[in-house]
Amino acid sequence: MNAPGIKDLRPLALGELIDRSATFWRAHIKPLFLLCFGFELINYILSKSVVVALERGNLFFKGGPELQSRMENDPTSLFGDLGTMMGATSVLWVVLIWSYWLSTLVVARYVVPVQLGESALPADGLRRGLHRLGSFTGAYVLTQLWGLGISLLMMLPGGALILLGALLSQTGSNSRPATIAGLLLIAGGALLAMLGGLAALFWYFLRFSLLAPVFAMEDLSTLGSFRRSGDLISGRVAPGFMGRVKVRAMILFTVVAGILIAVSFVSGLPAWIVRFAYGNPFDAAAAAANPIPQTLLVPVELLQVVGQSFFTPLALVFSAMFYLDMRMRREGLDLERRLDNRPPTSA
Repeated sequence: MNAPGIKDLRPLALGELIDRSATFWRAHIKPLFLLCFGFELINYILSKSVVVALERGNLFFKGGPELQSRMENDPTSLFGDLGTMMGATSVLWVVLIWSYWLSTLVVARYVVPVQLGESALPADGLRRGLHRLGSFTGAYVLTQLWGLGISLLMMLPGGALILLGALLSQTGSNSRPATIAGLLLIAGGALLAMLGGLAALFWYFLRFSLLAPVFAMEDLSTLGSFRRSGDLISGRVAPGFMGRVKVRAMILFTVVAGILIAVSFVSGLPAWIVRFAYGNPFDAAAAAANPIPQTLLVPVELLQVVGQSFFTPLALVFSAMFYLDMRMRREGLDLERRLDNRPPTSA
């Protein structure tokens, strides 16, 4: 099974990387869909279970008069509900990101051999994922700890402004200018902290974008794979600003992420139409008073899952292509393959 353009194995320009990823995705849409649909379905079941459980037992999700009354009379009694909501959503986030990286590993194990002209089956990726599951999960835990440290570091300036604003408001409570200045510092700090969190999130996906392909194709230990992915995404591969690997990766992943966000929005339109038909979905009290029947909501959400299963592989294919491009630019993988496939010459 050969991919289009396999005879032209060489380092690619930015536009060529996106074009070849899209070409491969179109040519192998069925096996890629089958590989991703299972992950997307499991993710949906987990997310739906958490949301339904919170809607039934968490006041912040249920909304209504009880939440308003508790916030006015005894706001401290809501700390338990707040902690439960934050804990459940945090655990769900960690599991969903782990599932995303694992699906990237599975798809990369199918894409890279095909691009190198070797035979490969979707089942090969699944077997590889199961074989490397333990070491991959260990590396994923390391990425989460690394990402948590970077998030705290990037959100630290905003947190300092919030703390300074709170102190200024408290010490100058009798002074109107001091109170206004404190509120401005708190608002600015919150905005700065939010931007720092978004920057940390973007950095996380950029820094570990090649971890899953490394696990898919190279037999390294947990720490070895962690370091190897960092080496591949660091430094430069060409002169000039655009020669920096992180700059190239940032541009390419931004383009692909934009495509996926647009596709996700389109595929999610039926679910949003149903939600708005039953009132304002952002008003918890109205949603609680007029709940959407799950027999109507689940089918349109499953339609969104199917749509995402068709288009999410494009991003996963791109990760595999970018891994190949880094191997060719840094290690001459394309030249090595040509030498290995060169016919013998007579004396």
